[in-house]
Amino acid sequence: MAASCSVRKHVVLTGPPGIGKTTLVKKIVEKLVSGGVAVQGFYTTEVRQTGRRIGFDVVTVDGKTGSLSRVSEGSLHPGIQEYRVGQYKVDVTSFEKTALPVLVPKEDRDLICVIDEIGKMELFSDKFKEAVKKLFNSRNLRILATIPVAKGRPLAFVEEIRTRKDIQLHVVSIYYIDLSNKFHCNTLIFVICKVCMLESHHHHHCFKVRLPN
Repeated sequence: MAASCSVRKHVVLTGPPGIGKTTLVKKIVEKLVSGGVAVQGFYTTEVRQTGRRIGFDVVTVDGKTGSLSRVSEGSLHPGIQEYRVGQYKVDVTSFEKTALPVLVPKEDRDLICVIDEIGKMELFSDKFKEAVKKLFNSRNLRILATIPVAKGRPLAFVEEIRTRKDIQLHVVSIYYIDLSNKFHCNTLIFVICKVCMLESHHHHHCFKVRLPN
C-alpha cells in the first residue's frame, strides 16, 4: 500500500542495466509535459558507434547533450583527476557542465525534477551529490529518479536514497517495458504520473495508488 501523499512524494525506479528505466522515464516525462507540468532534469543514454557501445551521454529534458563517459585509453582532460568504471573513463567536467544547471530548482513554480540516473559514474561528482541531496530535501518539488540494482558492494549514497521514507520505489521489469504489453506499461506510467502530480497546483487532493497485479 502506498503511503500518504504527504510522505512518499518522490518516485524512484530501479532495475538491472538495459531493462528500460530510461525508456520508461521518457514516457512518463512525455505524459507530464503534455499535462502542463513543468519538468527539468536529465537522462543518461548510450552512445554507439558501428553497433558498439562506446560510452554514455547525459541529455537534458530540454535537449542539451554532454559526455558522461567514453571508452578511452588516453586522458580526457590532462591535469585533472580521472575516474574509471570498467572500460569507461568518466568525464566529470562535461557531466557537471551539462547536468548541474538543470538540478537547480525554480522556486517560483511547481516542478518535477528528473535524475536519470544516480549511479556510480555520476557519483564521482561531489557537486552532483550535493545537488541531489538539496533536491530531495526541498519542500517545493517532486523527483523522478533512477538508481541501479544493489549488487556486490552497494553504493552508500544510492542506499541512502533507496531507504528514504519519502520515496516510492518501483522495480522495473520487462513485464512493464515490453511494448507488446502496452496495458501494463501504460498503467505504470499513469500511476507514476499521478504520484508526481499530487501536490501540483493542478491537483489538490491525495491519491492512494498501487501497481497492477
